[in-house]
Amino acid sequence: MTNLKTHIRAHSLLASALLWGALSALWGCSSDAPPTAAAIHQRDSLPVMTTLGVSKLISDSGVIRYKVIAERWDIYDQTKPPRQEFPHGIFLQQFDEKFHVSLYLTADTAYCYNQTLWKLRGRVFARNAKGATFSSEELYWDMDKHILYSHCYTHVVEPGRKLEGNSFRANEQMTEYEVIWSKGYMPMPKNNDNKPQGNAADTAQKDTVPMRPGPMKHPNMSAH
Repeated sequence: MTNLKTHIRAHSLLASALLWGALSALWGCSSDAPPTAAAIHQRDSLPVMTTLGVSKLISDSGVIRYKVIAERWDIYDQTKPPRQEFPHGIFLQQFDEKFHVSLYLTADTAYCYNQTLWKLRGRVFARNAKGATFSSEELYWDMDKHILYSHCYTHVVEPGRKLEGNSFRANEQMTEYEVIWSKGYMPMPKNNDNKPQGNAADTAQKDTVPMRPGPMKHPNMSAH
């Protein structure tokens, strides 16, 4: 009789242990703790900060000189060099000493390296205070050297002149620039005394002069 009781008690203890083990496993599976992912070791692949709906003023030597408007702004602090990205487009304004807009730029995408070198990509468009316009697929803006330049196809339009070329370089205000390997036209001065009679097609042809491929500088551009 004693052996039978001992045997029954051993089975009861074993059943209790199995029951508690099953309940513990069930509680562990239904835990409210959030799942964890593997640690990210490549920090340069993620921005340290992302800002949406950006409108920012940038000062130079204590004077407000630039304004940036963008839909999204990502900052990467672990890349070499550190960079800022504006993947959904950007609008840039430059101000003169009297806070008048001297230049504005737009692009589909923009990158800023070391806070001084801008790279604009996509549909890049610029216009200065005198109404001259620039369009290309790429434009660099070096704030340290105060120059704009591009090595892509470029189209420059100003009153009385249109230029196209494969390389462009200008000051920040785009008042002095050069277009290399260029073509375009400029109106010819009209001389009524020596002007021959002709049809409209002949007159239009004589009013435009094709530019020979080669370096072309803006008249205000100083020689290098």
